[in-house]
Amino acid sequence: MADTRDLGRELRRFGKFLRSEARPRGKLLTPFNVISIPVILLGIGILVVRFTKGLGSVTNLSQEFPWGFWIGFDVVTGVAFAGGAYAITFAVYVMKLEKYHPIVRPAVLSGLLAYVFYAGALVLDLGRPWHIINPIIGNSFGYNSVLFLVSWHFMLYMLAELVEFSPVIAEWAGWRRLRRILGALTVGTVIFGVTLSSLHQSGLGALFLMAKSKIHPLWYSEFIPIFFLVSSIFAGLSMIIVEGTISHRVFKDQIDPAKHHSFEDIILGLGKGAAISLFVYYFFKLLTFIHDRHWKLLTDGWGIWYLVEILGFVLLPCVLFAYGVRNRSVGTVRVAAVMALVGIVLNRLNTSVIAYNWTAAVRYFPSWQEIVVTLMVIFTEIWVFRWIVLRMPVLREAHELPTRRTTAGNPVPSAIA
Repeated sequence: MADTRDLGRELRRFGKFLRSEARPRGKLLTPFNVISIPVILLGIGILVVRFTKGLGSVTNLSQEFPWGFWIGFDVVTGVAFAGGAYAITFAVYVMKLEKYHPIVRPAVLSGLLAYVFYAGALVLDLGRPWHIINPIIGNSFGYNSVLFLVSWHFMLYMLAELVEFSPVIAEWAGWRRLRRILGALTVGTVIFGVTLSSLHQSGLGALFLMAKSKIHPLWYSEFIPIFFLVSSIFAGLSMIIVEGTISHRVFKDQIDPAKHHSFEDIILGLGKGAAISLFVYYFFKLLTFIHDRHWKLLTDGWGIWYLVEILGFVLLPCVLFAYGVRNRSVGTVRVAAVMALVGIVLNRLNTSVIAYNWTAAVRYFPSWQEIVVTLMVIFTEIWVFRWIVLRMPVLREAHELPTRRTTAGNPVPSAIA
C-alpha cells in the first residue's frame, strides 16, 4: 500500500511538473514564430482536405508518378539528414571518441525527431494510410519486400533512439533510479541502432534497384544502396554542423561559456569525417560512371545537370571540407556543410523525383500544397526541438538531477527516484 501511495504521489507531482513545463518560455512574436505559425495552420488545413478527399485533391501525383515530393524530400532525403545520430553515437560509445560527447544528446534528439516526422510523413503519401500498420501486425507480410524490411528497421530504430534519449527525459523528470537503469542500456542500444540504421539507409537505396527502366542511367546504379549508406554519413555530419551552429547561437544561454570554444574543435573534427566520407562517395560514383561508360550521356541537359550535382555539390564541398580542416577555418567548414546538404537534396530528389520517369511526356511537379505540408513538417519539428531543448538537459551539462519540487517548495521523496 505504501508503494501504491508513493506512486500516486509521484504521478500527481509529475502532472503538476508537466503543467508548469508546458507554459511558454521566451518571446512569442519572434520572426520564426511569425513565419511558422501560419504555415503550420495552413498545412493542417491542407491535411484535412487530403484525408477527407484523397491524395488527388492536394497533390500532383499520378499512376506514372506515384512517389512525389513527400517521399523524395520528407522521407528519402530527411532520413539521410538523420544519419548524424548513428555516426556520432558509434564514434562516442563504440570508438570511445569522448571529444564528441557534448553533441551526442542533440544529435540523438535531432535523429529521433527526424524519424518521427519524416518517416511519419509516409502516412501522408499512402492512398490508404490505415494500411501502414500492416507490416507490424502481420497482415499481408511481404517477406521478400525491401519496403517491408525498411518499415521494420524504421520502427525499431525509432525505438532504439528513444531508449538512447530516455536518460535525458529521466534527468529532466528527476527519476534517479530509472536514469541509472536507462543509462546502462546505452551501449547495447547504440550497437543495435547503428546496425539498424546502416541497414535501412542502404535499404532506401535498394528500393530503387527495381526501377532501373524508370531512372535516368546517370543516377541509376546497382551500387545505389552503398551510395545511400555512404552519403547518409556526410549528410548527417553536415546537418550536425549546420544545426549545431544555429543552436549555439539561439540557445547560447543553455551552454556553458567554456564549451563554446571546444565546439569549434568539434566542428573541425566533424568536417574531417565529412571530407573523408564525401571523398569515398565521390570515388565510388566516379568508378561506377567509368565502368558503365556513361560519357555520351554528358552531352545533353541531363548530363549538365548531373555534373552540377557531382562537381558543384560533391567534389567542391569535399575540397572545402579538406581545406577548412587543414587551415582550421570553421567558416569554410560550415559553408562546405551547407553545400553538402544541398548536394544530398539534389541527389535524392534526382533519384526519386526529377530523373524518375525521365522519358515521360508529362512531367511531375509538386503542387503548392505539397510544398506547404513539407514546410509544416519541418517547422513543427523545429518547434518540438526547441521545446525540448529549453526544458531538458540536451545542450547544458545537467547530469545533476533536480530536487523534487512541490507547490510549497519542499523536497518530496519519489517512488521512481
